[in-house]
Amino acid sequence: MAPPTVPTDGERAGLAGDTVRRLVHVAAAMRHHQDEGIAALGLTPAAARALYALDPDHPLPARELAEQLGCDRSNVTGLADKLEQAGLVQRRTDPTDRRQKALVVTARGRQVREQVGRVMSDSRLLDGLSVTELTTLRELVWKVSDGGCPAECGEN
Repeated sequence: MAPPTVPTDGERAGLAGDTVRRLVHVAAAMRHHQDEGIAALGLTPAAARALYALDPDHPLPARELAEQLGCDRSNVTGLADKLEQAGLVQRRTDPTDRRQKALVVTARGRQVREQVGRVMSDSRLLDGLSVTELTTLRELVWKVSDGGCPAECGEN
């Protein structure tokens, strides 16, 4: 058996570029499946992300949700309106600052939030991998996801 060859810098760059393009393709396919699942729950991706960001056991002021989501508070107001109309959250006076309204996840919101979590964890694209391949993939993804990733990108 011949020893493995070491790729040249140009070959490595091409291999890395092809890998990045495949990762982007996989991410797009996962996003497509997630968007379909979220739509089946009657939510938009933004509303699902907002609901999932809420801790059902701790009411959260809209301004803090906006910070978590990295968006303007006016956007969160619209998302909160949609979630409230769907019966998934309620606005209540924040006990620590009566001038503020906190978002509270309702019982129905807890159920839908769990469903959103399942949709966001949909792993059907990985069904064709063996346990060994899946373990290797996980290790490689962990290795590359730690490099240059803002702290928030690994939390969602």
